[in-house]
Amino acid sequence: MSSAGGPVVELAGGVGGARLGRGLQSLVGSDLTIVVNTGDDLERHGLLVCPDHDTVLYTLAGIEGPFGWGIAGDTSASMNQLEVYGEESWFGLGDRDLATHIVRTARIRAGASLTEANLGLQRSLGLSATILPMTDEPVTTEIRTSEGWLEFQEYFVRRHQGPTVLEVRWRGIETASPTDRVRAALAAAKVLVIAPSNPIVSIGPILAVPGLREAIERARSAGTPIVAVSGIIAGRALKGPADRMLASLGHEPSALGVARLYAGLATGFVLDPADAHLAPQIEQLGLRTLVVDTIMVDEPSRARVAAEVLNFARKLTRA
Repeated sequence: MSSAGGPVVELAGGVGGARLGRGLQSLVGSDLTIVVNTGDDLERHGLLVCPDHDTVLYTLAGIEGPFGWGIAGDTSASMNQLEVYGEESWFGLGDRDLATHIVRTARIRAGASLTEANLGLQRSLGLSATILPMTDEPVTTEIRTSEGWLEFQEYFVRRHQGPTVLEVRWRGIETASPTDRVRAALAAAKVLVIAPSNPIVSIGPILAVPGLREAIERARSAGTPIVAVSGIIAGRALKGPADRMLASLGHEPSALGVARLYAGLATGFVLDPADAHLAPQIEQLGLRTLVVDTIMVDEPSRARVAAEVLNFARKLTRA
């Protein structure tokens, strides 16, 4: 089943990307592949935790928690006991969520790749879509603040996104590469969607993987429409620190600022009616625009936004 006329690839990280992914999955099913950021991955209590992958995993499985991450109704007995043993508990893991990390880590230690281990989790939860890590090699997003360099989750969770972001880098990115499955998905895509995720620390690491941007550019040259969706509405991020991060790094914290980051790569740009006045400036960047309500609060709105994106992509294909 595909209302896009063939395979769809979404680049995603975090809650916004997961919600759009859920909508896309409802429309195109197994024709959807989501390439997720792995720069947020970290080790906690001896286990590999993949926050962006698992946010997408749980959302596509329909079991995500009320804030868009974790598992709905999860308990925290294990974290409470870890505190008794003197372990740090600033990065909370629910009891059912913990099972995900135990299984993933065990399978990787037994010789599976990150891709293989995560695909196994997806099959167990009955996903029709496929979620692929941007690379199987370890990559770590690091944030420079006035307090020095912090790993992403130290900044995002432990410091509650408080310090001002002065610079972003990705440790290990030079030796990383897209997997064969990611390359094949990009080559086969009839539509490529850049999710309304943080353009700096969610989409940025994906595009920084050597060879991945070039694969997207080849798809664009072959006529594949590339539609980016703004995660900034009326100058504010719906989730996370993207607006503050854009500003502190010298970018305009607006839909126009996001469009500037994707100009030359995307062919279309979706923005909320609150930012309709920015459409002419965005079109001057060489991007076709679609102004539509992009807030996704439930299943119908996720499907609606996904359908708007796919219909827009069809129009770009015919243009």
